[in-house]
Amino acid sequence: MFKDRFITAIHELIKVRVTFLSKEDGRNITRFCAPMDYGPSRAAKNKDNRFHLWDFESDTRNHVLSLLSEQIINMQFTDEKFDPSEFITWNTNWIIARDWGRFS
Repeated sequence: MFKDRFITAIHELIKVRVTFLSKEDGRNITRFCAPMDYGPSRAAKNKDNRFHLWDFESDTRNHVLSLLSEQIINMQFTDEKFDPSEFITWNTNWIIARDWGRFS
């Protein structure tokens, strides 16, 4: 449902506000995020495609959210841009090709 617009937001460096069902908390949570990638998780046993986002508002620390489609309640696409250098500190290996300069 949100996949095509999410991928466009990756390319356009657009922040999103995502509301999702948190498996850990058992409730809906809304976070302001940067869309990072779309595809299977390299860490999870379940290899279904998921939305990978950088969570700017986590209650413990900023981190990656990897959400399955069925967890997402709503996704709003903002007018606010993000800069990958704000959070990327690792060597990237994206599933979705993009032009993010040295972070591609």
